[in-house]
Amino acid sequence: MSSSTSTHQQPNLSFWQIWNVSFGFLGVQFGFALQNANVSRILSDLGADLHSLSLYWLVAPIMGLIVQPWVGAASDRTWGRLGRRRPFILAGAIAAAIGMLLMPNAPLFVAIMAPMLFGAMMLALMDASFNVCFQPFRSLVSDMVPNGQRNVGYSVQSLLINIGAVIGSILPFVLTNVIGLENTAKAGEVAPSVVWAFYLGATVLLGSVLWTVFRTKEYAPEDYARYKGLEDEDTQPNKAPLGERLSNFFKLVANMPSTMKQLAIVQFFSWFSLYIMWVYTTPAITQHIWEVDKVWFDPAYLSTVQMVPQHIADAKGAAGDWVGILFAGYSVFAALFSIVLARLADRFGRKLIYSLSLAAGGLGYLSFSLFQDFNQVSVNLLITEVTVPVGAVNLLIPMIGVGIAWAAILAMPYAMLAGSLPARQTGVYMGIFNYTVAMPQIIAGVSAGWILSNVFANEAIYIIMVAGGSMLAGAIAVYFVNENNPVEQEGTAHA
Repeated sequence: MSSSTSTHQQPNLSFWQIWNVSFGFLGVQFGFALQNANVSRILSDLGADLHSLSLYWLVAPIMGLIVQPWVGAASDRTWGRLGRRRPFILAGAIAAAIGMLLMPNAPLFVAIMAPMLFGAMMLALMDASFNVCFQPFRSLVSDMVPNGQRNVGYSVQSLLINIGAVIGSILPFVLTNVIGLENTAKAGEVAPSVVWAFYLGATVLLGSVLWTVFRTKEYAPEDYARYKGLEDEDTQPNKAPLGERLSNFFKLVANMPSTMKQLAIVQFFSWFSLYIMWVYTTPAITQHIWEVDKVWFDPAYLSTVQMVPQHIADAKGAAGDWVGILFAGYSVFAALFSIVLARLADRFGRKLIYSLSLAAGGLGYLSFSLFQDFNQVSVNLLITEVTVPVGAVNLLIPMIGVGIAWAAILAMPYAMLAGSLPARQTGVYMGIFNYTVAMPQIIAGVSAGWILSNVFANEAIYIIMVAGGSMLAGAIAVYFVNENNPVEQEGTAHA
């Protein structure tokens, strides 16, 4: 294979080309949002207590820790009829859709295994599959979008992610309040509105990914090498023995750019906070806003009562639906902020905007405790009118800050990191960077349940306060990140 060290100008993409590159992420995030807003609800309905919820959720970051680096390294050196990244994106979407179809039907498999165990297995399948999609999608933007359009590329991706998140988050609420499906679950079962939401989510996921797969044409290996200034052999499959590849992988981890190490600290605090929000918002607002006593989240207590009172079941169902509205709310605010994020970053610098965004999220979490008005009010949500506590409506205010932080978390770290990575190893380094997403969630999963039960006596609103403090720490850590620290192109190991 001949060498090609000369660099040619990578062509700029039109807006709609950039849109098509990331469009499949809308469906992936649709499914991910359904999972985030409803898995705690599903697992609680199947019998999980507050302490064990965070342990079940550990499946998500563990899958990311295992899957993303491997997928990143493999996609860097995989070229086929569908291209470099698209085969992984398509395979991940198909597997995720299967998991979404099966998970809410866990009670049907009781003859094979306990519903809780089956639910955990489907959560693992979904998360592994989502991770197979996530990393190649981020690398696809880096591959296809030239440096001058990088802020726009990741901002469009953030916008599509949040559009998908909005639709996915509100879907169970819509199915209940517009379509009329039941949102309360019988003992050991899953609410019908949640079941059908997962069915629809699987359909949207596959459809949007197919759009990206067939509407985006990746560069041929020789063109990619020219645009990125690589040797042609850098784009060829790695045929080294497994032991050598593992050794080189660990060398890459050890020699990661200092920018990545500095961003890892920011990522720790921000993803620690997000994990807590996803796991504990449902019990937090059920207790804090709907006045459901914490004993109704304790399986030991529930086993002593013959039937959950209807008003308790109704309150838990209404609170679970409203979490979808809150999560949709922060996704709407994130989508809106994504529209101006690139311009703000270009004008004021990524570090300042990133830091202020995380600070807004931290203040949002901390303000959760301020809203506890139990008076009922009718709310017109365009699609329907519902009656909820005033405090629940007011919780949309802190979601503005959470949405701003979420938009920045989805875009700024990757935009800051991409310039410090060698083009021939973008995928593997993006996969390694996922450690900074997975590890804080694993630590949160191990520690948050213990903190909640032993420090806060299962009052879930206080663990949300912990999330706020962590996000503010992340805002401070941004100032210690040095963006201008590229990895040397020569002499780096090949994973």
